[in-house]
Amino acid sequence: MPSRSTDNILYDRKLKQYVLGSRVVKRSITNIRNLRPFTQLVWVAKFSHELLLNKRTSTLRDVFYSAQAYNIQFKNQEESNNIIVDLETVLGIPREEFNIFPEERSAIFGDLTIEYTVPGYRGKRLNLSAHPDGILIGPSLLTAKIRKTSADKIIVIEKGGLFTRFIEERVHKRFNAILIQTGGQAPRTTRAFIRRLNEELKLPVYILVDGDPWGMHIAMVIISGSANAAHLRGLTTPDAEWIGITGTDILTYKLPSDPLTPTDIKRLKELQRDPRYSGKRWQKEIKAFLKHKRKSELEAFCKYGLTYIVDKYLPEKLK
Repeated sequence: MPSRSTDNILYDRKLKQYVLGSRVVKRSITNIRNLRPFTQLVWVAKFSHELLLNKRTSTLRDVFYSAQAYNIQFKNQEESNNIIVDLETVLGIPREEFNIFPEERSAIFGDLTIEYTVPGYRGKRLNLSAHPDGILIGPSLLTAKIRKTSADKIIVIEKGGLFTRFIEERVHKRFNAILIQTGGQAPRTTRAFIRRLNEELKLPVYILVDGDPWGMHIAMVIISGSANAAHLRGLTTPDAEWIGITGTDILTYKLPSDPLTPTDIKRLKELQRDPRYSGKRWQKEIKAFLKHKRKSELEAFCKYGLTYIVDKYLPEKLK
């Protein structure tokens, strides 16, 4: 199977994401060192096959504990997760396609009508503005049919608190948008759904995150993926746009800010060398952060009032 070692992970400038190179690794039951991971891989493949046959889903944690019933031992959750990634690499498809999902934590809200395809709900339609707290982005939503929307854009928000404020301030109506909150780093299910909406509905995607290197990276993973998912396609939205908080925004809007920590500065310098950040705008904003050495949270706009980010900042960023 393709090797996932760091020296076999390459950046593809055409795809604008990391991919695996040509190196492969071989596992054989005739090699005693391969026997344990080979057995684990075969069991995970069998478990996944049964999930698909029975039309059931499983969490990553479920897989870890289910293995014990078959006397398949994993040292810890990390080892279990790693074998699942091995199966993804062998098959060339994400775990979500064989019904293994992480815990849900992202949500969506807006005028988007979907039709469920899962057993027990097949054919049932739901408008995603039906619940004031938003709808969780999980397996059922990922496989649903998209029926209609009046939205002309998608706004992705890092934090749940701001997502709630946007719903309260009717941002979905004022800006004719579908709102998605990622709960920090966007889960792969969420990234796949963002890409699907972007491709199927031709909706532009705008990303709002904290103004620091970690927020920048949350945006970049949505746009260009991560090295950890170099073996997969379909999780990136290359034409999505990071609109803030940028390094220059902190000064332009005179936002309350904190000093960058040594860890923040180290991370910015790592991003500066990362090929995903080679574009002029990304480099400009990294330099801005390094120059003023400050960072700001999305909540910092509340200095000017709870609705300032909706009344002033968003219109300027989306024009």
